[in-house]
Amino acid sequence: MMEGGRDMTEHLSKEAFAKLGAPDLVYVRAISARDALAGADLDDGAEIDPDAILYAVHAADGSRLALLDNRQAAFAVARGNELKPVSVH
Repeated sequence: MMEGGRDMTEHLSKEAFAKLGAPDLVYVRAISARDALAGADLDDGAEIDPDAILYAVHAADGSRLALLDNRQAAFAVARGNELKPVSVH
């Protein structure tokens, strides 16, 4: 939102921004396994190649909802939960 040349969204919290018209919108982006799992504690003994590309599903506020091993699965999981996925680059 622009007012007098100023971006009025700069003062919104992440939560307020997420509520601006698209609460069911999520974004899918490719991320390296190394970056995605940095600091993660994998309890199930899963072995993941740190050079693999994973696909993260994020809410509008930036919180990660899911991490999958392929783009199609990421979109399917989002749609299966009645969310509207979009790609980001």
